[in-house]
This record gives sequence, C-alpha cells and structure tokens, in this order.
Amino acid sequence: MLNIICMNSMDLKFIKKKIYTFVKIISTVLITSAIGLESWNIYAIITNINVPSSLNPIFWIERFAMMSHFVESIIAAFYAPSRQKMPIKYATYTFFVGTIGLLDYLVSRMTIDASMP
Repeated sequence: MLNIICMNSMDLKFIKKKIYTFVKIISTVLITSAIGLESWNIYAIITNINVPSSLNPIFWIERFAMMSHFVESIIAAFYAPSRQKMPIKYATYTFFVGTIGLLDYLVSRMTIDASMP
C-alpha cells in the first residue's frame, strides 16, 4: 500500500512537470502571437487599413492576456534579486510563460525557506 502511495506521488510530480512544460510552450506561442496580432493592428491603424470588426473580441482578449503577463513580469522583476536572478531576464521569462514563472519562483522560495533553520 505504501509503495502505491509513493508511486502515485511520483506519478503526480511527473504529470505536473509535463503539464507545466506544456503550458509554458503554449503560453509562449500565444503571447508571441498576441504581440504579432497587436503589431498588425497598429500597422493597420497607421496605414488606414480596415480591420474586420469581428476581430475586436480577439484584440481585447489578447490585450488582457498581455497586460496580465506584464503585471506578472513586473512582480517577477521585483522579486528576482531575492533569488539571485537578473531582474530583466526573470521578468522576460515570466512575461512569456505567465503564472507558471511566478509559481516556479514561489516553489523554489518555499523550499529555500523550509531548509533554513
């Protein structure tokens, strides 16, 4: 029975690692796409090209996502020195991967705090 519990815990860690990796990849692709979409929208406005109004909800969603990731990256940059990380590098990483970047920080911070006497 104990062996099954340990194995399940090990499987959960493996699954969590795989899910985190998948979310990091998807998040990076989507944020990069959002940057491209917003760049196209700005170009269309500057050159007086009509953008279909059906894309407006997509623009609002991508702006919300980019602002959320931007706030997360500011938080990461603020706390990066406490992990002996470069703020700009850690902020850029967190901007592209999102909340997972902050979770990486919190998990490592908890393990460091727990190991201190």
